[in-house]
Order: sequence, then structure tokens, then C-alpha cells
Amino acid sequence: MASDEMKMRTERDSMGEMQIPAESMYGATTARAVENFPISTLRYTRQMIRALGLIKKAAAQANADLGLLDQTKADLIKSAAQEVADGHWDEHFPIDIFQTGSGTSTNMNANEVIATRAAQIAGTERPVHPNDDVNMGQSSNDVIPASIHLSTALAIKELLFPAMQNLESTLETKASETADIVKMGRTHLMDAMPVTIGQAVAGWAAQVRQSRARIESTLTRLGQLAIGGTAVGTGINAHPELGARVAAFLSNDTGLNLTEAENHFEAQATQDTAVEVSGQLKTYATALMKIANDLRWMNSGPQGGLGEIRLQALQPGSSIMPGKVNPVIPEATMMVSAQVIGNDATITIGAQHGNFELNVMLPVIGYNLVQSAELLASTSQVLADKAVAGFEVNEESIAEVVEKNPIMVTALNAIIGYEKGAEIAKRAYAENRRVKDLALELTDLTEEELDRLLDPKDLTTGGIRGGS
Repeated sequence: MASDEMKMRTERDSMGEMQIPAESMYGATTARAVENFPISTLRYTRQMIRALGLIKKAAAQANADLGLLDQTKADLIKSAAQEVADGHWDEHFPIDIFQTGSGTSTNMNANEVIATRAAQIAGTERPVHPNDDVNMGQSSNDVIPASIHLSTALAIKELLFPAMQNLESTLETKASETADIVKMGRTHLMDAMPVTIGQAVAGWAAQVRQSRARIESTLTRLGQLAIGGTAVGTGINAHPELGARVAAFLSNDTGLNLTEAENHFEAQATQDTAVEVSGQLKTYATALMKIANDLRWMNSGPQGGLGEIRLQALQPGSSIMPGKVNPVIPEATMMVSAQVIGNDATITIGAQHGNFELNVMLPVIGYNLVQSAELLASTSQVLADKAVAGFEVNEESIAEVVEKNPIMVTALNAIIGYEKGAEIAKRAYAENRRVKDLALELTDLTEEELDRLLDPKDLTTGGIRGGS
């Protein structure tokens, strides 16, 4: 019965024979890696496998155009590689992320799956060889770095940027809706001069907009692909035009602006661009952390907190306290931010291990980089749609806090001086009285002048207030 449950077949690579599951699309080299690295449940992601498929497809056509690969073989490889890129065979990429640092195991995994699928399409046994044909003019040492750049660029272009643009526009809409609602500003978590909710929200929108510009500034370097450098950057066993042709095919296939790396030794020995991109993703993560925390604080309460806004009630907040509702979307956003910041540390450490002609932490760098982009995309969408778009403002309670706040005396500094203002503020705190009432008693200002000087909305526009 056991043999019926798990039928096996024999495959051979340069090290000998291996028994592998009969239905698997991969071959002996992949099977060795599965056996060697039973470390985690982390596997190459959809975006990373997609990039490998696209690179193999482009390389096949480039080699055919250069007269190095028979067009019939190239067409078989291209068809199979496109299926890999489209996600038809993801379950046949079983190798752990924590593997050989070059990603050789996964590169061979792609070569073997594509060769097997090519045989199925052709209806003949092994019409293409995984090394000689699918991997022609390539090495794991240039394919995997190229796939890191390509998969990250695709995640940024197709997932992250649209989500960031949606969050920015949602924030701008909310800023416009709340442009005239005045609340207390806060510095050090303590009361400060008034701002409008619209001003605060517009500040969040600017964070998103500037984060997107920062990430976009990295795309030129991210678009440089290591393909064509082969084993050590010299391009051994590859046509000199292969790298440029592959980049051109990939540009046409993806809509990205991709080029051959300016220097193949840099492109394969280092992951400096990954560190740069990760740093900008981390910057955006810190921006989201700030926005999420502000939303949590403003929503805190409803009775014992600030209670300035009401986030949408999405789910019960407690298994023991009936009626409790928590700011779950900002909390999820904060956890994503923490993950991305942690990913950046892993990428930084990984990039430090460029030893001579090759970085040897490529799979984990690629995994973390793509994950950061994808997580930030998802949480940006959720934050926009489920937190920002639907929050309501508690206008009445906000207005009451603003009017009673002793910090409002700051608006009178230019007229009555700092010392007199401090005296009024201290008494206002101690006696729980309005600044206006005390200023009428302790200064020569009239009620009309104080109404003008202490107008909350007017105070949000800045400037010095005169006494006449």
C-alpha cells in the first residue's frame, strides 16, 4: 500500500541517481536540495518563481536569435517557461529558502521543471536538456541576482505603487473633508497649538507621496540585471550580447525599464541595490507606523482616551469585555511595519556577505525584499479602505477641548508677553477656566479682541497676531 501511495521514479544528475516522486516535475538536483535543506516552511514565492520563468523564456529566445539554440527547442523552453511564470507549476518548487547561498538549487529547480514540461509539450523524451539548453549562457550566479531585481521591480510596479497611490489619494480626500475641523495639536503627547484634522491628514499624505518618490528613485539601479555575467562576472560561456538581449526581451514582456548591468562584477558580488531598495521600503514602513499610531491615539477611548475620531467598527475587540472594539487595522499596519524593518536588517546582513565574486545569501535577500514590497502593498490598501476612508470625527468633543485648553494663550504672546501668558495658563489649568475669561481679568484686551485673537480656526494658519 505504501508504494501505491507514493510512487517513485529514478532521475539522474551529475552526482548519480535519485528517487523522486513520480508526479513531480523536477529532477534529481532539486530532489537533493529538498533532502539537504529541511529547515523551514519558507519557499520561493509566486513573484520570485515568476521572475525565474520570465528570465528563462527571454534567455531561450535570445540564444535562438544569436544562433546558439535551435528555434524548436527555444519555442518549447519559452512555452514551458511562460507556464512557470504564470504559476502553473508552483507546487513543483519545493526547495527551502535557506539553501545554498547562490540559489543554485532553485535555478536548477527551474531548469528541471521547464525541461520536464517541454518534454510533455513535445510528446518526446527530453527534447531539451536542463543545463545545456534551458540554462544556456547562464549561471545561478547571474540568474538569481537578476531574478531578485526583476521580482522586486514587478512587486513594486504592479502591487506597491498602485496601493500607495490609493492610500495617498484616500488621505488627500479625507484631508479635504476635514480641512475646517480644528483639534489640539500635540507635541511630546502634550497639548500644543491647534491644527486642523485636515492639516494632520495632509501631512500623512505627504509622507506616502515622498516615500513613493524615494522608492521610485531606486528603480534605475533595480532595473539593472546581472544576466550575462555567468559564473564570476566575466561572461564565460555566454554570447557577449546575451545580457542586453535578455534585458530587452524582459522589458518588452513586463513594461519595466530593464538593462544589462553596467558592471557584472558589482552585480554578482554585491547586493548594494537590494540594501538601497530595502532602506526605502523601511522608510515607508516607518511612515506607516507613524500614521497608524496617530490613528490609534486619535481613536483611543471612547470614554477614557482622546476620542477625536471613530474608526470603523470591524470586529469584536475582546473575548471577555462585551462591546469593546479595537483599532485592528492600525495594529496590523504596525506589525507589517515591524516585519519590514526586521526584513531590512536581514537584507543588510545578507548583503554584507558578498565574498569576492559572489554574494552567498541571495535567496534570503530576495525573499525578504519581495515580502517587504508585497506586505507594504497589502497593508497600504487595507489601511486606506478600512481605516482612513471611513473614520468619523467627534467634532463636538474636539471643539470643547480646544476652547478650554490653556495652551491657547500662546496666541497672545506678541501682545501680553510670555510671562503674563504663563501666568494666565497656570491659573487656567489650576482653576479649570477658559483663557479668554482670565485674559479679560488680567489684561487690557477687550472681549472682541480676544474673540479675534483666540479664534481656533484662525490660529491654524500661523502668523503673529496684533492687538488692534
